[in-house]
Amino acid sequence: MAEKSSSENAQLVRGLGLGGSIALNVNLMIGVGPFITMPLVIEAMGGPQAMLGWVLGALLAMCDGLIVAELGAAMPGAGGSYAYIRDIYGRNKLGRLLSFLFVWQLTFSAPLSIASGCIGFSLYAAYLWPGLLRQLGSYHLSLPMPLIGRLHADLVLTHGTALAVAACLVAMLLAYRRINMIGRVSQFLFWGVLGTILWVIFAGFTHFHSSLAFDFPPGAFRFSAGFFTGLGAAMLVATYDYWGYYNICFLGGEVRNPGRNIPRAVIYSIVLVAALYLSMTLGVIGVIPWRELLVTAHSHARDFVISAFMDRIYGHGAAVVVTLLILWTAFASVFSLMLGYSRVPYAAALDGNYFRVFGRLHPKHRFPHVSILTLGLVAVAFCSLKLIDVIAALVVIRLLLQFLVQAVGLIVLRVRRPDLERPFRMWLYPVPALLAIAGFIYILISRPDFGKELRYGFAILVAGLVIYAVRAWRRAEWPFPPRAGGAASPES
Repeated sequence: MAEKSSSENAQLVRGLGLGGSIALNVNLMIGVGPFITMPLVIEAMGGPQAMLGWVLGALLAMCDGLIVAELGAAMPGAGGSYAYIRDIYGRNKLGRLLSFLFVWQLTFSAPLSIASGCIGFSLYAAYLWPGLLRQLGSYHLSLPMPLIGRLHADLVLTHGTALAVAACLVAMLLAYRRINMIGRVSQFLFWGVLGTILWVIFAGFTHFHSSLAFDFPPGAFRFSAGFFTGLGAAMLVATYDYWGYYNICFLGGEVRNPGRNIPRAVIYSIVLVAALYLSMTLGVIGVIPWRELLVTAHSHARDFVISAFMDRIYGHGAAVVVTLLILWTAFASVFSLMLGYSRVPYAAALDGNYFRVFGRLHPKHRFPHVSILTLGLVAVAFCSLKLIDVIAALVVIRLLLQFLVQAVGLIVLRVRRPDLERPFRMWLYPVPALLAIAGFIYILISRPDFGKELRYGFAILVAGLVIYAVRAWRRAEWPFPPRAGGAASPES
């Protein structure tokens, strides 16, 4: 499998080192998420015990990170999870269907992820320009689906929607270039990201009040049904905020010494970001009472909590500066998302499991330009959705059609291919893989009204199965038998 991956990606340039790889991951992981979602995590658990959601989210990220670290080192080609799922379950067997479904869901989840960063960018910018929040119109969409139920979506158009679209288009333009330059751009953005969050942490701990940070409400740790439901909701948001440690795996065909650098980039990114998130959250609730954060969860103030935090400590000027830095951070995340995800349809198109147009490389700089343009333009269309709806739908779709399949796949691969060269092996195997599977299932079913997002996931799954079946029948591919005396029909 490793040999075939190498030949498939021979045209790509291995120009990313360890520093650039970590920078790409961290840029994506931090983004605007933790700056906006902090009140949502507090609301989910009703007090500073919400820190537990961040801690368990970090442990879940590490468990899954060990999965992608082993797979990424063993199969370092473009496409990441697409290639892993395809090769684990069989290129011309079940793996063909599952890997197609992965790319199919990515058609929705990748633009949703990019759009979430763009929407967050515009929401935070409203601290500087409140007129961006002015609503121009809203629309409720409801689509009945046989056997699944109704799918609901709310579209909200504001002045900020135009800013979100602009951020998406600029990131797309910046990603439209040679990978060697991308590594330098990523590290430049990385230092802005790191500097922003370190400043917030410094501000929090130099004005920290333990009486605020540990002001637990009565029954905070009573293991009731409400506690576990709230923990599930908190972990869903935390999972979204931690995601991105696998980003470098999508660029595996462009990483130098991938057997060494991919696992290190994944693990170092998780440890670094977990430490930053936990420190920042503890510092903020040690300055702003959690009950006040709970109130902001139901108002526009939740969109710029850190700006209000810095205003309280240093004044309005510092709040403006940190807002600008958070906008930098949000943009860096959007850039990293677009860059990483664009390599997945490219890898699928190379082996005929997606539309051939996505396999085209830029004639001069050798990067998948069609894929970048497509994902970017679809993300533009999603910029009118509500941020919380985008996050919930994104997490559920991705857990169903990527993370669970991949976690099970690692165990399957260990059984089927014990002889496969593995430059990195999961620590304490199979415990992290089993914990990841259990954690993902818990998040899927433990939240209030969890069926809403599950319907989205099942609708995408069913549509993908139908499209794959029609396509496979036309091309005489698995599970259909080859046509006697004829070649499979081409797919454009």
